[in-house]
Amino acid sequence: MGKKVSVIIPAYNEEGRIGETVKASFKISGVEEVIVVDDGSTDNTYNEAVLAGAKVIKLSQNVGKGKAIEAGAREFTGDFVLLLDGDLGNSAVYAEKLLTPLFTGEADMVIARFGAPRKKGGFGLVKRLTRWGLKSFTGQVVEAVLSGQRAFTRESFLGLLPLAEGYALEFGMTVDALKKGYRIVEVAVPMTHRETGRDLKGFIHRGRQFADILKEIIRRKVGSK
Repeated sequence: MGKKVSVIIPAYNEEGRIGETVKASFKISGVEEVIVVDDGSTDNTYNEAVLAGAKVIKLSQNVGKGKAIEAGAREFTGDFVLLLDGDLGNSAVYAEKLLTPLFTGEADMVIARFGAPRKKGGFGLVKRLTRWGLKSFTGQVVEAVLSGQRAFTRESFLGLLPLAEGYALEFGMTVDALKKGYRIVEVAVPMTHRETGRDLKGFIHRGRQFADILKEIIRRKVGSK
């Protein structure tokens, strides 16, 4: 197997950050293609991504992160896949750390574990829900269940499709990976992205996260009976 890496970046209204993210992604060893899936953006995301050298898939309407990633999954050509968020900017280059456990055969999926947040966020309700849900389905614990920065072998990535919808995407992906027996490694990275604070916008965001993940847990619990 070679070491050709494809980067897939789902992006919605990431003007001002997506260009830097794409350029930084190309600096990662082994990266030969960066696919940006413009998820119905209403700003200049598409043009910025094209100018930065990405292959851009333009979706006519906003379909959500999971469906956007699935659109990218139909186009990538690499032996390994990096899923990155569009707002990482220059710090996207640190995603290279996620590839080492894959190259050495140590892992099937690698999750980026960010450092402590720079500003106060919520009260940990979403994190507690995801950890409880993961433990109840798999009996295992993964620290960074909500992290969207992940690396996969081609086979493990395709094996996780289709993806959960909404903010339950990363939770569902982690549950499925563990159920399939994938070896998961978490790697600390000095990446940075936009953080939600203790303001109305932040609480609305976390409220949607909580609702989507709870709905996914209920869906899986009912479906397993």
